[in-house]
Amino acid sequence: MDPLSALRDFTTRGDLDQIVRVGDEFRFGNAYAFPCNSETAYRSKQGGLYTLESLIFYVQNAHVKHTDYIQLARSRRIQPVTFTDRKPLLDYLHGKISSTDAVETLIVRPSSPATAAAADDVSASTALPSATAAPPDDEPASLEPPIARIRVSEGAIGYTSAIRVLERPLKDRDALLECRTRDFYSILASSTARKDEERSRRDGGKENGEDHDGSHYGRGKELGKAKLFGGKAGEGVPIILVPSAFQTLITIYNVKEFLEDGVFVPTDVKVKQMRESKMPKPDCVTVQKKLSRDRAVAAYEVRDKPSGMKTEDWDRVVAVFVLGKEWQFKDWPFKDHVEIFNK
Repeated sequence: MDPLSALRDFTTRGDLDQIVRVGDEFRFGNAYAFPCNSETAYRSKQGGLYTLESLIFYVQNAHVKHTDYIQLARSRRIQPVTFTDRKPLLDYLHGKISSTDAVETLIVRPSSPATAAAADDVSASTALPSATAAPPDDEPASLEPPIARIRVSEGAIGYTSAIRVLERPLKDRDALLECRTRDFYSILASSTARKDEERSRRDGGKENGEDHDGSHYGRGKELGKAKLFGGKAGEGVPIILVPSAFQTLITIYNVKEFLEDGVFVPTDVKVKQMRESKMPKPDCVTVQKKLSRDRAVAAYEVRDKPSGMKTEDWDRVVAVFVLGKEWQFKDWPFKDHVEIFNK
């Protein structure tokens, strides 16, 4: 048994107290004995193999904080286990996981009886006595570590290559990316249409004469070309009324961003911007709303002073933002609220 397997066996059984260091070797009860500097089959993520002394010191001090463990290992001149290797190594030694990529394969099992017989002959000829067995009288005691890995011969590599030549992959990268039971054409078409719509909106804004400030210097021409919706008996651009009170959510200051872009900007913020730009309060704001994908545009006039409206202007009112206060309807040419909303 190799050092790593012996350590894992004793750890899972809870027999770590039976691992005792005697001189330059660790004795696992009366079963095994390995030199302290024996390399195990567990490879660090940094590339090197951990020694038996390093793993035993770690598993006995796994409860210690990592920084304290590093200082303790350095004080004893022991190779510390890195932080990234701590948890997977501890899970493997305690038997929580049966295998891990960090453990190197110790024995290459032959595939044919002839190769197996040859491997048995080689292993029998190269087998070393147990570390606990007493050496013969005519041979000096050796402290060399036992064989933990068997190097793969060139013949075995060639045999593996021959097998891989005959292998036929069932799936490759392209096959995994193909979803034969799924159709993503609708998603592609929707994405393409959205990009075309954004491009046409940008191009349309330039053609309609929008400057960088968002103002419209060709408003009369635009309103003539725009397709109007929502008009009542009166002819002309539909009218939307908003409260004139400053404390309401929607006012004539922020209604344009709210209706066109769906963005709410507080009234005090818009008023501050207009004061910094030395712009007066607008009496009327023109709002354009795209109603469908065929670029049909509805244009509306937003006002907040009903007292200045004529009789024909009231025929063009299509919507009103209600504050909920009685004084909002004081200058309206209607008797009660029922008549207002019926019209």
